Amino acid sequence: MTQLTFPKLHCPFPSQINKYFNVLEDYSLEWVLRFNLLAKESTYRRFSKSKFFLLAARAYPNCQLEELKIGNDWLSWVFIWDDQCDLSELKKQPEALKVYHTRFLEILNGAEPRKNDIPLSHALHDLRQRTVQRASTQWFRHFLLCFEEYFLGCVKEAAVRAQNIVPDIDAYMMIRRASVGGNLFLTVSEFCNNFMLSDFWRNHYFVDKLKLMTINVLAWCNDIFSASREMASGDVHNIVLVLHYQQQLSLETSVERAVIMHDREMESLTSLEESKPVFGNELDTELAQYISIMHAWIRGNLDWYSYTDRYQSVEMLEPVKH
Repeated sequence: MTQLTFPKLHCPFPSQINKYFNVLEDYSLEWVLRFNLLAKESTYRRFSKSKFFLLAARAYPNCQLEELKIGNDWLSWVFIWDDQCDLSELKKQPEALKVYHTRFLEILNGAEPRKNDIPLSHALHDLRQRTVQRASTQWFRHFLLCFEEYFLGCVKEAAVRAQNIVPDIDAYMMIRRASVGGNLFLTVSEFCNNFMLSDFWRNHYFVDKLKLMTINVLAWCNDIFSASREMASGDVHNIVLVLHYQQQLSLETSVERAVIMHDREMESLTSLEESKPVFGNELDTELAQYISIMHAWIRGNLDWYSYTDRYQSVEMLEPVKH
């Protein structure tokens, strides 16, 4: 696997970590073992080396332990499924993915798992039950929409792979903003912090712009660090590889361009925040809290790449399929 050298990415937000991170390390593996999610011992070792618990602890630095556990388990579930979408035989089978996604959405909407459901479905049911006990109906309804968006992004990526084409940058970004799960995990952040964005802000143009920029930063950061892995696996859904193939740039130049894109978007995000609307009431406090949630995810995501081994090989988190 070709190893690329990555310059330092710009991020003005402070590093944070949840005080329960040590508890989370053991718990994280216990939950995956409880539902027999992974296929073999080597896959469990790979899961441990990925250190998803550190991403949760850094992305959700201020929440209490039970919310942190639930937030961590959503991350673990999505990362395991994400490997199926990106690295297994399903990666070029959009129709097969739709079948799985239909069942997952049934369970998220309250259906009971059946004996013939895969372990990931049983784990999803557990997560749903624990989440709805602590969340409002309104929040969970929005959360389901975010899950549908993520699933659709994965299907669209599989459709592009099945055609053996490299998407142009605009087409790539439309799909990537969904498949990276940014909306999904910013919404999980609301849950973890016992906070729900009001309809006023959720439908406001300013928050739409902030969220778009935040998701771009998260997607491009991930792409820069995962480029070697995705190139080795034959994938093209990565800004570095899209630039490399579409603009016929060297890999090193493509990385440099992607870093510039990331850093400029970060600067645009902080500049936009300086012009945030002011109402002089609780709406200002609410927006400030949502911005802090975005900052924690951006910084936590970037810090995590210093600890995880996830992108050092093309070995996937293979789940049990029966």
